[in-house]
Amino acid sequence: MLDYPDKTACILWFAGCNMRCSYCYNPDIVFGKGKHSFNDVLAFLNKRKNLLDGVVLSGGECTMHSGLERLLETIRSMGFLIKIDTNGSRPEKLEKLIQSNLIDYIALDFKAPSGKFGAITASDLYAEFSQTLSMLIHYKFPFEVRTTVHSELLSQNDIQEMTNTLEKFGYNGNYYLQYFRNETETIGNVSKSRNNYLQTNLLNTKLNVMTRNEG
Repeated sequence: MLDYPDKTACILWFAGCNMRCSYCYNPDIVFGKGKHSFNDVLAFLNKRKNLLDGVVLSGGECTMHSGLERLLETIRSMGFLIKIDTNGSRPEKLEKLIQSNLIDYIALDFKAPSGKFGAITASDLYAEFSQTLSMLIHYKFPFEVRTTVHSELLSQNDIQEMTNTLEKFGYNGNYYLQYFRNETETIGNVSKSRNNYLQTNLLNTKLNVMTRNEG
């Protein structure tokens, strides 16, 4: 009820990722090999036709997987709506999926401002993220932008810079700030975060900034 806006959906967690975000709470998924085949997934979904509205593909990074288009075609033929959670590192793959009408909604993770992106994600994929953001805006595709915030990693000024970046690209949708959950193990063994530390009311932005995981 939470992962696909206004829809009932299940989540398919894809193993493997091309980033190593220090705050990532899914190390078993990022470093794992997966436990189920595509056929297992389809058998599961076949039993849930007419019960669920949609399917969410998350991870890890699902766009890294070969055969994704074939899987999505089959899921689409079952009558499900399809949402993808992505770090935006594969703009060409996402564009192909959009052009093929294989996805309906995207949640795009904005990991960090450009100056901190490499340190937080252990990758050099900021340009690819930017390309994805620009492409989604160009296509007027339904999507949201979200950021996981940890008080030791992202400051109020960082979030201000990120809202500035979104506005510069022409984004005018919802921007979700998701507070890090302290009870989980992470890839980078980050320290405890001071949740609710951001003062979103002081952000100089026209975006609709919303928070999740408060408390």
